[in-house]
Amino acid sequence: MRVLLTGHQGYLGTVMAPVLRAAGHEVTGLDAGLFADSVLGPTPADPPGQRVDLRDVTADHVAGVDAVIHLAALSNDPLGSLAPELTYDINHHASVRLARLARDAGVRRFLYASTCSVYGAAGGDDLVTEDAPLRPVTPYAESKVRVEDDLHALADGDFTPVFMRNATAFGYSPRLRADIVLNNLVGHALLSGEVLVLSDGTPWRPLVHAADIARAFTAALTAPREAVHDRAFNIGSEINNVTVAEIAEQVAEAVTGSKVVITGETGADPRSYRVDFSRFRAAIPGFDCEWTVKQGALELADAYRKFGLTREDFEQRFTRLAVLRAASEAGAVDDTLRWRR
Repeated sequence: MRVLLTGHQGYLGTVMAPVLRAAGHEVTGLDAGLFADSVLGPTPADPPGQRVDLRDVTADHVAGVDAVIHLAALSNDPLGSLAPELTYDINHHASVRLARLARDAGVRRFLYASTCSVYGAAGGDDLVTEDAPLRPVTPYAESKVRVEDDLHALADGDFTPVFMRNATAFGYSPRLRADIVLNNLVGHALLSGEVLVLSDGTPWRPLVHAADIARAFTAALTAPREAVHDRAFNIGSEINNVTVAEIAEQVAEAVTGSKVVITGETGADPRSYRVDFSRFRAAIPGFDCEWTVKQGALELADAYRKFGLTREDFEQRFTRLAVLRAASEAGAVDDTLRWRR
């Protein structure tokens, strides 16, 4: 298939593009390039692509495309809370506009990177299914809910949106993110000897490796239409439903000599949920996630050591909010996070 991959120079896109190409697809990319230089270690060759802000996409960008995989977004809760109006402008309005352009251009399948964060403060002991009430507690998660609703309204006999509700990603990517929970805790452990947890450690988190996300999207791309049409899928594995405190313990085991420090200074995080991932396995027979949290912690620790992660890199180059602040202070981007001409 001819696939347009938005966010191809991001944390997930850098892992996903080679998987799609290995499966025989012709991949083109579209990315604003805000994090293209946030690199740790060798980076595989990017697919042919264009540096375009999602808000500036035109019909020409989706012409001749069979499918769109839409990853591009302002992708983190603190950033969304800092600039909620930009989060809705980019994550919601621009995403729906892209989908409309794609549908009008004859694109038949649109895989949307949503999030398990849409369940928010789910609470309780039951595993959350895709039919559970959506209770987003951040602008980032709220934007994802709005896009799902609007894409549902676009679905028809020729246009198949699929809502891929990813668990919290982890694992090594050459375009690293250090501001997601496992990646962050491993970095703290290596650089300071402490696995630093600022919450009370009790919230549940569903986690999924970036490579397993890539495999899931690749499988959904060619799945029978009736199996995926206009459906939401939780992407991850029940074995990786863990509390933040349990994640910290796994990190301490992976990073010899480190110790868990739970400060509790931010209190109990309202985002707590355990997720049921069986729907996607039923829709895609034979699919299952391959990576555990422990394996991911070991992989990250090895990569951080091998490629010489520094504290400055950890706190500045691989933290989304810090990268954007630095670009703004340097005058490279304007107040809307567009590149200055």
